[in-house]
Amino acid sequence: QVQLVESGGGLVQPGGSLRLSCIKSGGTFRLYTMGWYRQAPGTQRELVATITRNGSPNYADSVKGRFTISRDNAKNTVYLQMNSLKPEDTAVYYCNFYPPSDYWGQGTQVTVSS
Repeated sequence: QVQLVESGGGLVQPGGSLRLSCIKSGGTFRLYTMGWYRQAPGTQRELVATITRNGSPNYADSVKGRFTISRDNAKNTVYLQMNSLKPEDTAVYYCNFYPPSDYWGQGTQVTVSS
């Protein structure tokens, strides 16, 4: 059974940084494109970034130049380094395959506020 466990969220001031981690268990990690998604209150879940099995990243325009996605296939882990955070980045962040499967984890809350 696939499990996705996100961590690393928290409260940070505007301009600050956070690094999110997502560990996947069950199945083969290294073969899949992975993605980070986020959902702010009252909005639909949106795609933030993806990374192919070979490590090629892609980003939503709203985070380009500020966020960096990476992966460690040996650890079945995908990361999201978030710099220059803005209040509009406040959301619950999730990782999943891309395109996403039905296996959503609990997510990790990121709050950007002074």
